[in-house]
Amino acid sequence: MKNRKLTALVLAVMLALGCFTMSGCKKDDVINIGIVQLIEHDALDQATQGFIDTLTEKLGEDKVKFDVQLAQGEQANCTTIVNKFVTGGVDLIMANATNAVKAAQEATSEIPIVGTSVTDYVAAGLVASNEKPGANVTGASDMNPVGVQVELLQTLVPDAKTIGIVYCSAEENSKVQAEEAKAAFEAKGYAVNIYTVADTNEINTVVTKACSEVDAFYEPTDNLIAANVPAMSNITTPAGKPVITGEESMCKSGFLATYSISYYDLGCKAAEMAYEILVNDADPATMPIFQFDSSTLNLVINEQNAKELGIEIPDSLK
Repeated sequence: MKNRKLTALVLAVMLALGCFTMSGCKKDDVINIGIVQLIEHDALDQATQGFIDTLTEKLGEDKVKFDVQLAQGEQANCTTIVNKFVTGGVDLIMANATNAVKAAQEATSEIPIVGTSVTDYVAAGLVASNEKPGANVTGASDMNPVGVQVELLQTLVPDAKTIGIVYCSAEENSKVQAEEAKAAFEAKGYAVNIYTVADTNEINTVVTKACSEVDAFYEPTDNLIAANVPAMSNITTPAGKPVITGEESMCKSGFLATYSISYYDLGCKAAEMAYEILVNDADPATMPIFQFDSSTLNLVINEQNAKELGIEIPDSLK
């Protein structure tokens, strides 16, 4: 009788442990991930796709579920989206672009947040430091060494003296990049004019004015401009003003040239960080922000735009 009771007790304990494993272990459960993307354009789309593809490969299609939400460029929409994620109890939030990460950070201090397409996490107030973020936010940075872009502009537009930079006043990411680019160009002897736009409706007026005041443009990875490259290019190209940019898809959409990171790879790196958090219990607070180095940049030249501008690509860039 005692043996039967003991056997029953052992079986009950084993069953309980088995149930705990099945319900509590991240490797066996379906992992729910909320993805909030600030705005729809090629670079952010690639980052989101890289994230989804990599985590699906690592976890298996039947082990992970993604809820992808687009905020249409509106901070208020980001807030609404992440609040729903928090209420729904997702296991992790992937926030694509600075304002999306900021909304997630404000919504929860408990759910892990992995950001991507953020230039400077520290300057944006998202982490304490790149080495030790300090809370529930970590991620992958799209910081692009602007020095190589300056050299690219010098090579392609050797007669330029005054450089224009246009960015969205609501994007902290862009302000950081614009100030860094201004310092880099000024260090090489250029004059720099900075222009801001509040929304799509201001691009035509501001860029048209800028074209009368500058010789060429440098465009950082600003989300509003990235979503409206053709509109800006339709002004700058007829005016004979080349645009060097910080990202590949912006170049392919109508600007002249760039040394660019891969946003798809950026999303993949963010996914690898998410995997470590979800499966191996890594702590975002101690997980350093990922950054590419200059050796990973790809030269991209829009040959059609170069032709329209009458710019001959030197052999050194072929």
